[in-house]
Amino acid sequence: MNGAREIGRAGFLRLVGLGIAAVGAGSALPAREAAAAAPRALSVYSGNFSPAIELAELDLASGTLTGTGSVSGVDSPAFLIGNADGTRVYAVNDIDEGRVTALSVGPDGGLTVLGSQPSHAVMPTHLAIHPGGEHLIVANYGSGSTAVFPILPDGRLGPQTDLVQYEGSGPVPGRQEGPHAHMVVITPDGRYVLVPDLGTDTVHVHSLDTGTGKLETLGATRLAPGSGPRHLVFHPDAPFLYVADELDSTVTVCAYDADRAAITPGQVISTVPPGAPVNFPAEILISADGRFVYVSNRGHDSIARFAVEAGGQRLRLLDTVPCGGRWPRHIAITPDGRWMHASNQYSNTITAFRVDAESGALSPVGEPFPTPSPVCLLHGGVR
Repeated sequence: MNGAREIGRAGFLRLVGLGIAAVGAGSALPAREAAAAAPRALSVYSGNFSPAIELAELDLASGTLTGTGSVSGVDSPAFLIGNADGTRVYAVNDIDEGRVTALSVGPDGGLTVLGSQPSHAVMPTHLAIHPGGEHLIVANYGSGSTAVFPILPDGRLGPQTDLVQYEGSGPVPGRQEGPHAHMVVITPDGRYVLVPDLGTDTVHVHSLDTGTGKLETLGATRLAPGSGPRHLVFHPDAPFLYVADELDSTVTVCAYDADRAAITPGQVISTVPPGAPVNFPAEILISADGRFVYVSNRGHDSIARFAVEAGGQRLRLLDTVPCGGRWPRHIAITPDGRWMHASNQYSNTITAFRVDAESGALSPVGEPFPTPSPVCLLHGGVR
């Protein structure tokens, strides 16, 4: 399967629970004290296809990573998310007998397994926490379904409360023989749940009954045949969303009507320049100010940078930057917007880039960080 598996609400730019310390209004620390009080490191968690989550520390001054250990007993933790207060991490176990695992976060950023629940589906691939923090919603790639689990007061997961099975297929042999739910995205207002389905070229729309833990299907939007919608991200201010299409190497810009939960496809643009090799986009992010969109390209082994134009309804490809490894299945930006990290699955490395605040340009920094089959990176709390 060609796929990186995304993350909580679209885009990693708003990972919750990762605050940067600030000086209170009306106070002024001396420069030396302010420098000492500023956060210097973040905990980092790397998901992969091994039976462990790899742990690291991110130096916020340089953007570089240092390994700090691993947490075993979590089989194929291919996608990770954190809760709002940074005390829990949830992982999909991307295996045929799929499971979802809950972990607690210690004061030092370490993880402890709390337990897991069966997904009752094949190859869970992505997950998101519903607003309020009481439900976890999971996309199952292999089975083409979406599941709901209650989050208990202690952070553990209760038994599954719903499983929505999709139907249909697409025109691409070997990839679209049936539905393949690839991501769960909560809309910015928290009212709806969107699920891109690579197998049927569809974005499904649901609402969640928080009393019963059941999903209601409200509709679905078809994208171009054979496009393979994988991940999507919302513009932070304008009524648009951007879909990374894995199978035809494009981004589809869609208008979004929040009152009707309606998605209308518009511009379609390639993620690679003309003459590029066969390519499969994976992750898509948008800058916090909504000016730039980034897409990781597997095959071209690059990160595409787009300018957001016309109030959000159009993208323009600015450049592609080599990812510094092979098969960048995932990219993530630190909460302060200064650093991007690419998880290069086939070269077993994570590479770091400085993000220019004005131009959005990416500049590689440091040496690749070696780690087994990285496919997802979660920036954790300040250390």
